[in-house]
Amino acid sequence: MKTVIIMGKYKWIKNDVPNELVVKQVYGIVFSDEGKILLSLEDNKYKLTGGHPEEKDTCFEDTIKREFIEELNVEIEDISYLGYLQVEEDNYKYAQVRMIAKVKKINEIRPDLDNGKIYKRYIANQNNVKKYLDYKDLAGNQMLDDAIKMANEKYNFCYNDDKEYFI
Repeated sequence: MKTVIIMGKYKWIKNDVPNELVVKQVYGIVFSDEGKILLSLEDNKYKLTGGHPEEKDTCFEDTIKREFIEELNVEIEDISYLGYLQVEEDNYKYAQVRMIAKVKKINEIRPDLDNGKIYKRYIANQNNVKKYLDYKDLAGNQMLDDAIKMANEKYNFCYNDDKEYFI
């Protein structure tokens, strides 16, 4: 018999974070000029990039810009708030904010400034991103759908090819 442990309950919300919810994470769904999505690869697992807000961060945009430089050495621009995942663990609720943005500049790969790890950077097609991230909950997949829809409307992407690649 297989035991399944649910670490928390997720709910995708496309509104501002209420004042009573603590924001524990800010992550970005970042798009190339061609409309492809930048993912990081850590321990053979594809991930979005982001992290915890720090005292020096005055807004969510500061957090996401800092995290992309620290982890991937990628500069981002044209950042927009998307919504948040409300997480409930042990009767405690908190928020994980999600933003969309565009790649501004891809710098040389270097170790994460926070932990020294080197993350691979992967450019994925919009149609394949759910497969790579493999979210097991509806909320994470709803968030990706909303990010792609918002980015396609906001950035007016023009698709050139279906190639995916490491950068």
